[in-house]
Amino acid sequence: MVIAQSQGLHGYIGFAAGRPPARAEFSAGMGFYSAVWPLIDRPLANFQVGLASTWILPDNSDNTDRPLAPEGTLARTWPERGPTWDSVFQTIEGGLGYWAGNHFRYGPPKFSMNGTPQCYDYEIGSPGWSFFYSSAALPDDRLGIAQLSNRLLIPPDGLPFRGDPNGQFLGYSWMALPFTDASEGDPPTGDQSWTCFLAAANFKGPIAYYIPETWSKIGKLFNYPFVYGRGLDARPGTMGGGAMEINTVPRYDSIDAHGVVYSKIPRLQFPVDERGRCVLVQDVTYYSKAALFDALKAWRDGGEPCSGRFDARGAWRAPLERVDTRYDMAGKAMTGIERAFDNTVFDDNAWGLEWAGDELGPRGVFPQYFRHVGDGCVAISPADVPPETGLLAEEFPVAGPGEPYTSPATAAWTSPGATSGPFTARLADGSEVTYWWYRFIDQPSFQQYHWGQEKRAKLQALVERIHASWPIDRDYMAPPGRGELVSLDPSLLVTPPAGLEAGYVPIVTGQKAR
Repeated sequence: MVIAQSQGLHGYIGFAAGRPPARAEFSAGMGFYSAVWPLIDRPLANFQVGLASTWILPDNSDNTDRPLAPEGTLARTWPERGPTWDSVFQTIEGGLGYWAGNHFRYGPPKFSMNGTPQCYDYEIGSPGWSFFYSSAALPDDRLGIAQLSNRLLIPPDGLPFRGDPNGQFLGYSWMALPFTDASEGDPPTGDQSWTCFLAAANFKGPIAYYIPETWSKIGKLFNYPFVYGRGLDARPGTMGGGAMEINTVPRYDSIDAHGVVYSKIPRLQFPVDERGRCVLVQDVTYYSKAALFDALKAWRDGGEPCSGRFDARGAWRAPLERVDTRYDMAGKAMTGIERAFDNTVFDDNAWGLEWAGDELGPRGVFPQYFRHVGDGCVAISPADVPPETGLLAEEFPVAGPGEPYTSPATAAWTSPGATSGPFTARLADGSEVTYWWYRFIDQPSFQQYHWGQEKRAKLQALVERIHASWPIDRDYMAPPGRGELVSLDPSLLVTPPAGLEAGYVPIVTGQKAR
């Protein structure tokens, strides 16, 4: 009898990135190009795997013993992360992938800007919502991402791609930029707005940023002054490498005539060349303030115009190293996978996978079948699965559309509210999004802050200049060293209405199945 189970596969396929010689200097930005492809051939239920992505943390390496997670936060209940809890204090950890909470699955992965500002008490994934966990928008005081692009929609379920990409690359960089000045207020807040830049075939440029107060408010909320100045608003960023994070994969179990347990996981496929190589990440780069921060600040304050291009004099290309991989199935060690492939760094400092042969199945396909032996399980070929188990014919359930994402009629969304709308767009993932045009400074995420008129006007003026001067076909990141760029779903691309060409942004207010 075949039994459906969870925890079919867990593990990390990762790489380490060398640290710059001047680590503190090259800490104002991090980015790379990551391959995009359909890891699964159809949208599966209860499936979560991240494609090659990274984690950015505030650098608190000077603190070796004091907790960064205040009492009362979720992460503080994780003693294994002590004594400092620095790895779960604050993170930017979004990227490409499949999430179990996605409402609209369509085959290829999506891109999301996930971050955790408060010790995993809550997460932020878009200008209005969390990591797909809830259909309702975040409370007004937990909104944290400001929409910056006036040409690209950012749906709560992530950004889909056009067609069926097969190993083309999406470039993305997180750059700490000075959209606002540091403040000694309550709470004190730094001047770092971590801004997401994308490089795709049909869109290039910044799309959104984390408002600095998103990171600084934790100290005031928990009356814990020790963390003032230790968040991503003020501290240098640190990124040690990246990985494919294999989190939630279903499985089937069955027992043969001799009482031996066999398991099957979904087909996980990778784009390989004629030599069995699959490049996952390339051009990993750290940036100093000389790359863009300084030029943007000078322009903001009345200096020469800034093109937005990353200055190569402020960039440092990181050497990569493979990281040994360990897999488990419901806690059982999985062995033999290395007979199919292993991760490696190629001669041009790109990282990916290299297939050894087809003993366990076609090249480019993760082993699907496992025999349980003692306290572990061993990868086997389909030919070695006993017919009486029935596993070969079993198919995994396909995910259906989820509940609509909705935004509340609360003050952040309605006061001062939108200028124009509603408008709709139909996306490649089978959903329809509703969006409105807001004046940049009037968008929901800013309404929790009682900034003075001068600060608001200065920020609005800077964004108007960016909209007027930074096109979506300019190279901001340096182009990839190899391969082609992937295309975002063209339905994400919008044109501002007449009269709203500069200083207004499209804010998604809902997403539903069409």
